[in-house]
Amino acid sequence: MTTDTSVSTYESSDITVLTGLEPVRARPGMYIGSTGPSGLHHLVWEVVDNAVDEAMAGFCDRIIVTLLPDGGCEVSDNGRGIPVDPHPMYPDQSAAEIVLTTLHAGGKFGGSGYKVSGGLHGVGVSVVNALSRRLVVEICRDGHLYSLEFNDGGNLAGPLTKVVSAGATATGTLVRFWPDPGVFEDVTFRAQTILERLQVMAFLNPGLSITFRDTRPGHEERVVYHYTNGLVDFIQHLNASKESLFPTVAHFGHVDETGEVDVALQWNSGFYENIHSFANGISTTEGGMHEEGFRKALTSVANRYARSHGFLKDKDDNLAGEDIREGLTAIVSVRLTDPQFEGQTKAKLGNVAMRSLVEKATNERFNEWLEENPRPAGQIIQKAMVASRARAAARQARDLTRRKSALEGAGLPGKLVDCSSRSPAESELFIVEGNSAGGSAKDARDPRTQAILPIRGKILNVERSRADRMLKNAEIQALITAIGGGIGEAFDISKVRYHKVIILADADVDGSHIRVLLLTFLFRQMRSLVEAGYVYVAQPPLYSTIVGKEKVYLHDDGAKEQFISERGKAKLEFQRLKGLGEMDFSELRDTTMDPSKRSLLRIELEQATIADEVCSVLMGDSVDARRHFIQTNARDVRFLDI
Repeated sequence: MTTDTSVSTYESSDITVLTGLEPVRARPGMYIGSTGPSGLHHLVWEVVDNAVDEAMAGFCDRIIVTLLPDGGCEVSDNGRGIPVDPHPMYPDQSAAEIVLTTLHAGGKFGGSGYKVSGGLHGVGVSVVNALSRRLVVEICRDGHLYSLEFNDGGNLAGPLTKVVSAGATATGTLVRFWPDPGVFEDVTFRAQTILERLQVMAFLNPGLSITFRDTRPGHEERVVYHYTNGLVDFIQHLNASKESLFPTVAHFGHVDETGEVDVALQWNSGFYENIHSFANGISTTEGGMHEEGFRKALTSVANRYARSHGFLKDKDDNLAGEDIREGLTAIVSVRLTDPQFEGQTKAKLGNVAMRSLVEKATNERFNEWLEENPRPAGQIIQKAMVASRARAAARQARDLTRRKSALEGAGLPGKLVDCSSRSPAESELFIVEGNSAGGSAKDARDPRTQAILPIRGKILNVERSRADRMLKNAEIQALITAIGGGIGEAFDISKVRYHKVIILADADVDGSHIRVLLLTFLFRQMRSLVEAGYVYVAQPPLYSTIVGKEKVYLHDDGAKEQFISERGKAKLEFQRLKGLGEMDFSELRDTTMDPSKRSLLRIELEQATIADEVCSVLMGDSVDARRHFIQTNARDVRFLDI
């Protein structure tokens, strides 16, 4: 073995030890996922989760979240307040200071402070401190108000200070923080993102009042979430934009020494199942043992009822679980002392005891509900039987699609212009609106790594279509075959041919509609593709202008107004780009397809319940719900985070 003398020696002095909060500052993505919008809002979740843990422990019934005029965020609760006395292991520091400056320090790691906690899945308020330019904590406890302040990523500004007497009964914690603009791409909080998360927390904790206040100039808003019926209210909210099969919501629970389970469910006339599970208030988007137990018991109970009441004859096969779950909206929430989460994202519950607990509760209590509610029970079984017949038809169409796929040995869609690379990791598929735009995109692409699939007009709205009808649609068949992983429950992400699936549509209203149709299809039929971060939206420009000898492209009206404001007195003429088909290949390449110049939006699936609701509202039958959603979110179109 030869020695490279150009490499410096490797001694003990070369080992870097990051102490305190330094690791967080060095690698923020490891602790909050990213330094983009999702990471910024993760700071809010960390602080709010601590307050919700106090509520689950029975010591808090009020949480207030405030967006401050100067860009900060404040979270206050009326819980017990962070302990302020010296820590037994570190007598020179208060417990509050340790919680805010030490990773993995808190009251949820085996102590008696919390029997049930959601905060264990997070990284702690110390990370919020590390990634803030300033953080202030006020604690009401033991009849006094205490204050503690940090600057520049967790540097203590001074010791814990006893400010004033707060009254003998006042308790609680207030955390006020300002994210560090040196860490985050943008430190502007999005009100709607926070509201959506807070509403889910209020649904999961009946009786808890969560107030949101936006005090930023031009954004003033106040919303209070308080639900006395918990999961029943949650189900009614999720089904508000759908047509329910029956007005009642089945709701049952069970408690034993392993934990407690709370389940609510209702069917609608739609064709997709929406099962959302939680463990100690944490959204388990990948399911887990509690969801497995629910699905198994639901199938068993429904089939027993169908046979005992004559819907199924002796010669008939059992109804499949997917048939029974068609149109189902369900919430499965469990609370347990020691949750075990699987995977890097900690989105799957691994406690085997929870499977037995939920299965037992569903077997007993859902069976009782069916017997006590014969009319809704009959509607559930009849819908499942229709779904079973449609599934048989869909299987024939799916088999035909598979036989035509490249993976089964036949050709790809004739209009697909494929790339030469066979490495999915570097391959991109552009789904392009219109044949003329497809022609420009073909000329603008890098033929080695970029494939083009033109689609004609607006694809079928899969939110309103069963699988058998969907699979007869030529455009959808082309999408399924080109992407390569199948659809539905059989979708296999390991067989996907591209790790970037990019929707490229016009920057106008029709283009937006096409994007929503495609995103709805991908979310409903290829959900793990979205979860893996493989789905993107291209941002073709709406305007162009000439500055000197340079042509400048602007994505939308907001970008145009900002561009004008930054050049006061300059006389500028803007050309409105009517569509992709009217851009030549060089314009399309420079603005949308060249990886060194383009700007893509990656579609993120952080909260499945909200994604379900958005798809149902935008693509469902309720015009009023759709109008309200658009009006509410119009000013936040710069975020696309389904």
